Amino acid sequence: MIRSVLTVSSGTLASRLLGFGRDALTAALLGAGPVADAFLMAFQFINVIRRMLSEGALNVALVPAWMRLREVSGLAAASAFAGTVLATVSATLIAVAVVAGVAMPLLVGMLAPGFADSGSQQLAVTNARLMLPYLAFAGPATVIMSLLNARHRFAIAAFSPLLFNVALILAAVLLLLLQRDSQFAALAMAATVGVAGLLQLAVLALLTRRDDLASPLRLSFGPGMRDFARKAVPGMIANSGPQLMIVAGAIVASMSPSAVSWLYFANRLIELPLGMVGVAIGTVLVPEMTRALNRDDRTAAVHAESRGIELAAALALPATLGLIVLSEPIVRVLFEHGAFTAADTRATALALGCLALGLPAHILIKALSPAFFARGDTMTPLLATLKGLAVAIVSAVALGWMIGVCGVAVAMALGAWSSAASLARSMAAGFGFSIDTEARRRLPRITLAALVMGGVLWLAVRLLAPMSGAHGLLQAATLVVLIAAGAAIYGLLLLTLRVIDRNDIQTALARSRSGDLRA
Repeated sequence: MIRSVLTVSSGTLASRLLGFGRDALTAALLGAGPVADAFLMAFQFINVIRRMLSEGALNVALVPAWMRLREVSGLAAASAFAGTVLATVSATLIAVAVVAGVAMPLLVGMLAPGFADSGSQQLAVTNARLMLPYLAFAGPATVIMSLLNARHRFAIAAFSPLLFNVALILAAVLLLLLQRDSQFAALAMAATVGVAGLLQLAVLALLTRRDDLASPLRLSFGPGMRDFARKAVPGMIANSGPQLMIVAGAIVASMSPSAVSWLYFANRLIELPLGMVGVAIGTVLVPEMTRALNRDDRTAAVHAESRGIELAAALALPATLGLIVLSEPIVRVLFEHGAFTAADTRATALALGCLALGLPAHILIKALSPAFFARGDTMTPLLATLKGLAVAIVSAVALGWMIGVCGVAVAMALGAWSSAASLARSMAAGFGFSIDTEARRRLPRITLAALVMGGVLWLAVRLLAPMSGAHGLLQAATLVVLIAAGAAIYGLLLLTLRVIDRNDIQTALARSRSGDLRA
């Protein structure tokens, strides 16, 4: 399971790093003014739908259904079911894209009410319409990736999203070389989003053309698909809590100039550990938990849940503290270029530190939700997400009015912790929340190691504060050294506190080399 998590994490890391390159180029092209606000609002609208489908969201409904059908009726029946899902999801998303294109002025008015007075509304509508063709390609691509996950073939699904960012990076580099104005650049980038989706689908189809993952293709809205949709739609919404919360935050932030851009760029940094850890754990735990529950093996289910929570804590806590302590250096190195100013850096870094407070909760949700999804229960995680979303919206209105974009970011963190607490309570009441002895021993030690690492980084940043005005390359090198030092300190602490053991690592590596999937 850990090796599968690392595979998904590696693909997500590569995609997120390319995403940072894309965002750095976008910041240089558009800055953080009205044109950037319009483009990023439109991009978030499309991105939320993309995340609701991809990165494990559709996975939570399709994988358990496919695995149960394969065990009961055989591989041919499972492939036929997958073919029906592929055709129906694709047709539905084409219809959604058409309707959204017609209703886009209304949608943008709802998502960004503050744009009406700033003149950004029409720009956002045009950008969003240019991006809509992406949805026609996102549906089939996501179904293919989920089917690969169901067969424990995580690598192709994990690395295929890289193509999305590669296409946008190439477009941004070309636009920078041509030195076109920001409005033209935004429209060109928006049009490239659909091309990026087509590229990803084409490569997935090419790599899986002989696998017979989904056949025959058959469009159906009959009882079988309606039953699937009743589970899939709540699961997709529940698994997209972070994206829905950031959209809610952007709605409130749209009342203030540049706040949408600051919140967007801060959230992009949160999505790196969230994708590497949360999405990876959720993607791998769903088939693991489904397999254990299908065999009525409670010990295996508790073991999988315990390892998932350990991994979530071991990676989320140091990432949270690192993002808080290093928020300004990270934003300065990544985004302070071209039209993105020092004032934008300070505002974005403040939002980043506040958003990071909710990162452990988001990742905990990803570790707890598979226990419900594997049981075919998508409504409980949905209700937890909706509760958290309500807390986030109410808090954002109050805190945003008092302390601006930082208040909106704090509200997003409060919403995440509300969802996590609700999910844990439902788990304890429904089927018992339990972790094994090893997890109870390791979790306090993981917390201590993360806190010590965070304290050391805080002191180092204070000592290196005079270098904040140094040349960009020196700042980047300093940031890399700080991150590497923090990771080394944390790793040594985990070894010292016996959270991990050298002998266990050597044994796991030996099993991995021999191809033992149980390692």
